[in-house]
Amino acid sequence: MHDPRPAPVAAPSVSAQAPSPTSLVLHQASNRLEAAFSDGRVFSLPCEFLRVHSPSAEVRGHGPGEGTLQVGKRQVTVTDIEPVGTYAVKLVFSDGHDTGIFSWALLYDYGVRQDTMWARYLQRLEAAGSSRDPA
Repeated sequence: MHDPRPAPVAAPSVSAQAPSPTSLVLHQASNRLEAAFSDGRVFSLPCEFLRVHSPSAEVRGHGPGEGTLQVGKRQVTVTDIEPVGTYAVKLVFSDGHDTGIFSWALLYDYGVRQDTMWARYLQRLEAAGSSRDPA
């Protein structure tokens, strides 16, 4: 297990004053990243969820409406976690993706909004006639 301490690009719905992280643990058996924060909240974020919602330009695009729907990522895992200063981590995924910087505020926001974000992602996949499974 990789356990970097303190410290992603803040999503619009999260204040820069989000609670600070107290631990970050990659659970390889369950394929989840557990993020605990100073307000006592603990979020268990699936690696697939983090991959399809990467804050990278590859996923989000460079402007509104330019994002790319990520498909076939059900089996993706996190292979490494690299600290980025004291404010973020870079997650390295098993499919080679490694350009997203996950600020602490972003991870907190993802934890809070996980259910809504996941439901929206599944709706987009269905509308596109795509699948979570690799081709």
